[in-house]
Amino acid sequence: MEDVRESQGRGEHAATEDRPDPGRDSFSLASRARSFHAAGRGIAMLLAGQHNAWIHAAGTVAVIALGFYLGVSPLDWCALILAMVAVWTAECLNTAIEVLADAVSSDWDPLIGRAKDVAAGGVLIAASGAAVIGLIVLGPPLLRLF
Repeated sequence: MEDVRESQGRGEHAATEDRPDPGRDSFSLASRARSFHAAGRGIAMLLAGQHNAWIHAAGTVAVIALGFYLGVSPLDWCALILAMVAVWTAECLNTAIEVLADAVSSDWDPLIGRAKDVAAGGVLIAASGAAVIGLIVLGPPLLRLF
């Protein structure tokens, strides 16, 4: 009798032929292109399905516009970019955890609830830190305008 895990593994691989098998995939431009395509698809899903991502997008556009308008220094740009990347990364990971948790169980589970809360807390920490960095970098030049 065939091992169930082996047959399931082949079945999953057959159903997802666009995904390379990590065990047999060697470095190639085609496999890197597939990886970038999958990442882009994930970002598109994040923007299409997460209202908080729209808030992050608006904040990102506002910070970039203000940064150009105020002529911030290259070092200040680095701080702003790192802060924005931290928020986007936290939001992506939070969304991934939510999707996986919902796939595991559609019923309410206290452990899944805790995991979702912790992931959301990570986004809050990143966004709060980014807001502080934004105030430190953009606040003084904005105040000089008035």
